[in-house]
Amino acid sequence: MAKSTQTCHVIGDVDTHKDLHVASIVNHENRVLGTQSFATTRQGYRLMLVWMRSFGELQRIGIECTGSYGAGLLRYMQNAGVDVLEVTTPDKQDRRRRGKNDDFDAQSAAHAAFANRRTVTPRSRNGMVESLRVLKTCRKTAVQARRIALQIIQHTIVCAPDVLRETLRKMTRMQLIRVLATWRPDLTAY
Repeated sequence: MAKSTQTCHVIGDVDTHKDLHVASIVNHENRVLGTQSFATTRQGYRLMLVWMRSFGELQRIGIECTGSYGAGLLRYMQNAGVDVLEVTTPDKQDRRRRGKNDDFDAQSAAHAAFANRRTVTPRSRNGMVESLRVLKTCRKTAVQARRIALQIIQHTIVCAPDVLRETLRKMTRMQLIRVLATWRPDLTAY
């Protein structure tokens, strides 16, 4: 771990993933001081913050994907009083040229956070706005699941024996759902 004798300002960034985050730190001259991986747990977040602060005074941190894989890290860093930016995805041409490498992605994002390029203020993931977002997402998913279930029922009816098909074909959706619900087998006898 590289430590400076005088306090310098550093900027960190994190390339987020499901199980492991790759952190990178740059100094006030935009030089990479280190890159390291941390678990996506509270303990991992704590170790990451300690590691970043070991290089100097942490000015800010850039985090990728604060709405998904980076959401927990975002909350942790904000609670720790760290100024957080969301770093958008890296330049596709640059990634194609270099290839996929988490260390390079973290370093690229650290350079972006240093220069305030490809950064936005992360959305707050708490309060009423987040509650409404969750409700809207749940409703949308439920509506899609209902539509798919009805499509499967209709496709199954097409393949049913003639007598059954003729009976079910004339029913409205609600009638069909009620009738099919009463036809469920009684599994309590088994």
